[in-house]
Amino acid sequence: MDIVRCSLQLLSLLFFFISSLCVSGTESRLPKLGAVRKNIRPGLQFASDNSVSSDLVTFYYTQTLDHFNYKPESYTTFQQRYVINFKYWGGARASAPIFVHFGAEEDLDYDIRGVRFLVDNAPRFKALLLYIEHRYYGKSKPYGSSEKVYKNASSLGYFNSAQAIADYAAVIIHVKKKYSASNSPVIVCGGSYGGMLAAWFRLKYPHVALGALASSAPILYFDDIAPRQGYYSIVTKDFKEASETCYQTIRRSWAEIDKVASKPNGLSILSKKFKTCKPLKKTFELKDYLDSIYAEAAQYNDPPEYPVSVVCGGIDGAPSRTDILGRIFAGVIAYKGNDSCYDMDEYKYPDETYLGYRWQTCSELVMPIGHERDSMFQPEPFNLADFVKGCKRLYGILPKPHWITTYYGGHDIKLILHRFASNIIFSNGLRDPYSSGGVLENISDSLIALSTVNGSHCLDIQAAKPSDPYWLVQQRKTEVQIIEGWISKYYTDLLEYKDKNGAR
Repeated sequence: MDIVRCSLQLLSLLFFFISSLCVSGTESRLPKLGAVRKNIRPGLQFASDNSVSSDLVTFYYTQTLDHFNYKPESYTTFQQRYVINFKYWGGARASAPIFVHFGAEEDLDYDIRGVRFLVDNAPRFKALLLYIEHRYYGKSKPYGSSEKVYKNASSLGYFNSAQAIADYAAVIIHVKKKYSASNSPVIVCGGSYGGMLAAWFRLKYPHVALGALASSAPILYFDDIAPRQGYYSIVTKDFKEASETCYQTIRRSWAEIDKVASKPNGLSILSKKFKTCKPLKKTFELKDYLDSIYAEAAQYNDPPEYPVSVVCGGIDGAPSRTDILGRIFAGVIAYKGNDSCYDMDEYKYPDETYLGYRWQTCSELVMPIGHERDSMFQPEPFNLADFVKGCKRLYGILPKPHWITTYYGGHDIKLILHRFASNIIFSNGLRDPYSSGGVLENISDSLIALSTVNGSHCLDIQAAKPSDPYWLVQQRKTEVQIIEGWISKYYTDLLEYKDKNGAR
């Protein structure tokens, strides 16, 4: 009910945002990040999982609103949620490690139930598990309510990655002090945007975290380091490899949608053909919906279901005389199920992830993702000028497309990080469209790139299952061995330090 209530409260705000965006002429398709695929319809509730919830203890930390200024308003505080699982911890006296999961652009509960790598490996390391929610999401909202949080750019001004990782540092230090665990090594982990935060945290706070696992973290998809067409070129590749005929059908479908729409009552025909819950007002609504399905299927193309094959199975499996759009709709049914109608706004509901991600991409997370001519989509290159106009109209502020690389780096990453950075695992699945912005080659002996040809978005940090293919099992095994090596070296250093300094 909380999610439904939040959706209703934010509906008018979202209507303003979408209306403003349409007026600006900018209708950008920005594929969402997110460590786990989830149904984003309002009212979603997680299935009860007593085995998970019974081991978790929820706390709130009085967090500083602004870590980087000393104005009176900077000292404003809010309650930041963090969750601890003590079940496996060997204790502070044994200097047992602390595994920290960084929440990202959603309620922390999604990751607690979906990201299970740390839980699966905590017994082996006797680790304390710490989950920290990202500011402005879930129950960690400054200003108290969603309406105040998303009111305008002034209330959103403290909503950025630098503040978020400063939050994480403060919480980790607080927890270590609270449980007298000053000598417990910290390993941070995150997926997708959370993976970027984990990598950046290790670069900015090496005194707090011994190492980082950054899963599917597209830290190079900024400032034109990665090719703009990278994301959708991999989506295209995934579909083409699954089925050449499916790929060709999708490629031809966009012109067919335009052809039907140009007829008298064309939008009405399309609405009936695709059983839309509301009459289409323009072809963009349908195209954007289909685009989102294809991108989501490719991004989370997990075994054993392999959603891309599911979509293509529906398209290719339609009766022989089915027309192009009929085949496309058959793919929708195969992926979404046989519903009474299909909501073209399903991927744009006014939840905090949608609104928060829109702000983040309009401020600092400017990823120039676009459709180029060599993909299965209609050409629609990323246009920075139009993007800037849209964000200006939405929030009254201009995006900073070069800030991420200014603050965290990214250019010439192999040359730069080789000398000063260490202990980061960059893991990627090459079927994940976001891997086009990931680190895919080793930078040094301790800056390791682990990629799997058939892997998908953040697959390595999801729960281990008996059905997992061998290559996935091996990827996780390698990650554990690397982390084990970091911790072993730390313990050696700790003993030498104690011997030299007579410390207890």
